[in-house]
This record gives sequence, C-alpha cells and structure tokens, in this order.
Amino acid sequence: MQLYLPIAEVSVNAIALVGIGGIVGFLSGLFGVGGGFLITPLLFFIGIPPAVAVATGSNQVVASSISGVLAQLKRKAVDFRMGAVLLGGGLIGSSVGIWVFRKLSAAGQVDLFVQLSYVLFLGVVGLMMLQESLRALARSRKPGAPIRRAHVHTWVHGMPLKMKFRTSGLYISVIPPLVIGAFIGFLSAVMGVGGGFIMVPAMIYLLGMPTKVVIGTSLFQIIFTTAFTTVMHAVSSQTVDLMLALLLILGGVVGAQFGARVGVKLRAEQLRILLALLVLAV
Repeated sequence: MQLYLPIAEVSVNAIALVGIGGIVGFLSGLFGVGGGFLITPLLFFIGIPPAVAVATGSNQVVASSISGVLAQLKRKAVDFRMGAVLLGGGLIGSSVGIWVFRKLSAAGQVDLFVQLSYVLFLGVVGLMMLQESLRALARSRKPGAPIRRAHVHTWVHGMPLKMKFRTSGLYISVIPPLVIGAFIGFLSAVMGVGGGFIMVPAMIYLLGMPTKVVIGTSLFQIIFTTAFTTVMHAVSSQTVDLMLALLLILGGVVGAQFGARVGVKLRAEQLRILLALLVLAV
C-alpha cells in the first residue's frame, strides 16, 4: 500500500515502514539501544531525505525505548538515579546539537554531514566494540581464567562530586555520567540516534555498572533525550513527518517487547558482539 508523505515529499510502502519499525524495536529491546543508528540509515535507503529521517526517526526511538523500559522495570533493572544524571547531561548536549543542526541546514550541508557522520562514527565505534567483546568472550572461555571484577577502580572513581547509586552498587562522581549524557544528547540531535550503542559500553566499561541494569537505565535516558530532540526539531526546522512517525512507532512498540524477551536468554558477551556486528553492518 503506497502512502504519500507530504513533508518528506516521497511515496513509500506503509507495510514496509511498519516492518522497519518492528525490526528496530526488536533490536532496541534486545540490546538496550534506541535504534536510531539503524532506523535513520534505513530511511535514507527508501528515499526519505536525511533531515526528515533524523527528526522523524527520533519518534520511533522514543516509542521503542518506552516499550523496552516497561519490560526492564518488571525485572527491577533500571537505575533511576543514574538515568536522571545521564538525562541532565543529555538535555544540554541536545540543545547544542539542535543549534548545530539548524546552522548546517541553513548552509545546505546537513545531508552530507549526517551521512558522513554515520559512515565514520559507526565504523570506528563498531570496530572498537567488536575487538573488546571478542577479547571478553575469549577470556570467559579459558579454563581457570581470572574472573573480571564488576568494579575496577580507575581515574573515574577518583573524581570529586561523588554520589551513591544504590541500584548499580556504585559510589562515583556525577561528572563522567553528565559528560556521557551530554555527548549522547548531541549525537541524538545531529544524527537522530538514541546513542545506546555508545552509552551501553560506556556505562559498563567506564562507569563500571553491572550489565543487568545497563540496558534498562540506557533506555530510560534515551526516552527523554530523544523526546526533547524531536520537539526541538519540530519547532526549529519543521522536519517531523507525523504519518511516517506513526507507522514506525506501530511496529517499534511491538518489536521491543519480543526483543526484551530474547535478550534475557543471551550472555552479556554475546549481546555485545552482536551489537558490534550490527553497528558495523549499518
């Protein structure tokens, strides 16, 4: 069934859009990512202009993340205090990113910038994640290999302004989570991503959070950061196509529930390898 999208100025197959939303929603629930790094390029491929894809894709990220968080809440796997700190940084980063996006749009360079950002950024991040994940998997399979401690004290733990995060079992400075949140917020505004593909490994390896609470906490922060980004895009550049967003959301909410169920059956190392391969594939 062909559908004309007035803001994107293209005709697309409605069933295909629901299917794309469902796939991205499934991956969102599985890996604890918003799925924007996947849905935005997929929209490029079916002819949606990059500016519209970035702004509208954020709507589906919000819906999939809400669905995923609800599934994680049943397992008590969300650290709300850590999520709030990450969100504080995310709102600051999003505001800066919206300003940059508006400037690039005015200069006519936003399409090129977004596409190059995906190629370069996802390539580097994917390779780093895959390398580390393969090392972690190899260590876990060695007989008699030393068990990796959940909390390895690094320079992060020596920073000031410490706060206790009971759900994660951490007592660390709020500065690193704020910086991570700000960086993710900037990417959300400029690339239309939730940023989970960076936030998840950062929370595990930099902050030392247990894997069991990382996915739910990541999705919690993504909900509010991408919702803020969507509203700002709608107000500042009018690039949000509501019909496109609704079709993507329809598939995304259902897919996220199935992804969360499959995710609990896989080991943390396996999840990280699969996520790294997905990032490289995109």
